[in-house]
Amino acid sequence: MTNTTQTKHTIAILVNDQPGVLQRVSGLFGRRGFNIESITVGQSEEQGLSRMVIVTSGDDKTIEQIEKQLYKIIDVIKVVDLSANPMVGRELALIKVKSEPAARPEIMGLVETFRAAVVDIGTHSLMVQVVGDTEKIDAMIELLTPYGIRELSRTGVTAMVRGNV
Repeated sequence: MTNTTQTKHTIAILVNDQPGVLQRVSGLFGRRGFNIESITVGQSEEQGLSRMVIVTSGDDKTIEQIEKQLYKIIDVIKVVDLSANPMVGRELALIKVKSEPAARPEIMGLVETFRAAVVDIGTHSLMVQVVGDTEKIDAMIELLTPYGIRELSRTGVTAMVRGNV
């Protein structure tokens, strides 16, 4: 029996490190009407290969279709739905928040609670770095919003299967 409900899937794609591969992969998603919620790309453990991690939503049939379509791209070596196994997924965010000196102790308390770090201090702002799962990043943003977020940059999710799998 297949799952027909829309669920989030984290897909790892091992590709040849060649110009245009990212465009071909993201173009496939666009042409097929699949949304990319997050995408990260970087070097893999093998020279000449890159790993893409894409977060998308769909039912089991949709994800199976995505996998089949990805394998049709010549530079795609391997496709793995990481969500099918226990995995570790992390994201990084840099958040520049308005911070007058009187508000800094409160903000620093939030930073400490979230095991985040202040990576820059200006006269009227702080830049906070937070690493964690998407829910942790979302919670940190929500709690810093009342202070006034001036800028926000998120990396998107990167992930690996846990253990020896």
